[in-house]
Amino acid sequence: MYRLLSAVTARAAAPGGLASSCGRRGVHQRAGLPPLGHGWVGGLGLGLGLALGVKLAGGLRGAAPAQSPAAPDTEASPLAEPPQEQSLAPWSPQTPAPPRSRCFARAIESSRDLLHRIKDEVGAPGIVVGVSVDGKEVWSEGLGYADVENRVPCKPETVMRIASISKSLTMVALAKLWEAGKLDLDIPVQHYVPEFPEKEYEGEKVSVTTRLLISHLSGIRHYEKDIKKVKEEKAYKALKMMKENVAFEQEKEGKSNEKNDFTKFKTEQENEAKCRNSKPGKKKNDFEQGELYLREKFENSIESLRLFKNDPLFFRPGSQFLYSTFGYTLLAAIVERASGCKYLDYMQKIFHDLDMLTTVQEENEPVIYNRARFYVYNKKKRLVNTPYVDNSYKWAGGGFLSTVGDLLKFGNAMLYGYQVGLFKNSNENLLPGYLKPETMVMMWTPVPNTEMSWDKEGKYAMAWGVVEKKQTYGSCRKQRHYASHTGGAVGASSVLLVLPEELDTETINNKVPPRGIIVSIICNMQSVGLNSTALKIALEFDKDRSD
Repeated sequence: MYRLLSAVTARAAAPGGLASSCGRRGVHQRAGLPPLGHGWVGGLGLGLGLALGVKLAGGLRGAAPAQSPAAPDTEASPLAEPPQEQSLAPWSPQTPAPPRSRCFARAIESSRDLLHRIKDEVGAPGIVVGVSVDGKEVWSEGLGYADVENRVPCKPETVMRIASISKSLTMVALAKLWEAGKLDLDIPVQHYVPEFPEKEYEGEKVSVTTRLLISHLSGIRHYEKDIKKVKEEKAYKALKMMKENVAFEQEKEGKSNEKNDFTKFKTEQENEAKCRNSKPGKKKNDFEQGELYLREKFENSIESLRLFKNDPLFFRPGSQFLYSTFGYTLLAAIVERASGCKYLDYMQKIFHDLDMLTTVQEENEPVIYNRARFYVYNKKKRLVNTPYVDNSYKWAGGGFLSTVGDLLKFGNAMLYGYQVGLFKNSNENLLPGYLKPETMVMMWTPVPNTEMSWDKEGKYAMAWGVVEKKQTYGSCRKQRHYASHTGGAVGASSVLLVLPEELDTETINNKVPPRGIIVSIICNMQSVGLNSTALKIALEFDKDRSD
């Protein structure tokens, strides 16, 4: 081949050689065009060489012994020919198992597109998502920037504020103490924290218990201090819900009893608000409340009680739902007294047990690898850094940092404990869950008189919002059972959602827990609702999983 190429090249380079025989160079020059250079000669030789080389390689390949088939590369060019060798059976032990993420390629593509849309819609600098299926992480990805100024992209390891998902973490501490017999959920909190004064409501002594604090039924305030505004808003929401329920029942049953029901309800609400048919006075949202931006450093949970311990209860304990992060500050003090450890020390032990190695309390001084910056839009609609805040007063209710990977681990630990009881009869070798099945069932059982602000279909349970399985009409919308918690902090939004597989005793054979989809999303922009997005993503992966 070398001699052939040499001859062709020499002939082409000689006067009257290949160019003259083809007539192309002569025609080119006769047309009065600039003469061709010698570069075309090398190009011709190279082309002939490549063609001969391919032919020769093909002959050698045909003579070579057959090689073992390789796993197909899904990223190969679509024009490439598939291997002709006979493939092994799909479940042959010799066949390399494809990555689980390939099984969910459609769900990943659809979910990524959805997240891009949400990110663009709200103008979020960065967003990170993680998904696990049946206990195994199948997708994690960062979109946008963790640090806009330094152009640091988001990635699965990015650490962000998880805000109120911290409440679900604190619940694990309370549950472990309850299982160990060190905590009674139904006795007054003064038994553990005498620094918190006894309370009265409308001149009558009332009891605040740990159970009521967990489900936001204690009557302890949130960031809004104006009790009148809070009561008016609650009364207005109750009235609006009543109207909607009456209209629904009238449409469903064909009855005309709206007037009587409305009059009865109006009488019951007389002491709550004077102007029921008009909207209440505008109440500041959480991000307009000064306490959200505290910079004071609190040494422990007992010290931070002074922010609210002397304030009156807004409602009689147990009567109405009032979401309260301060209630979880009191719960942190209860954890300290019941465990005999500092709250943060006790939580770090739990994080170690759950293998949540990147989850820590937020502090300004420590160097925390992969920590994102947090952003907000100012009055001129320009992106700016959020002000410095110290979250030591609310670590239990909204002060932890984490990654989507750690949140997936946490969600799977909860789901395993919730389901392991169903599998014990079919598989006696299963390890116990971090929390007992009966504890998880208690935690994920909706509590009466509560609300789930991020999904009106659900109720608040014990540090989780829970939507129960429901289907009203045949061949119509089917509501899946799931548990989730969202979070909103200065410059951050988050969600952790657990969608359990629908199991029964006939379908658990050859399966092991956890069975279901976990979705975690964190974002470095405040006021971004993420629960519906997480649910859509979970259902996309559940569809691929079923297929």
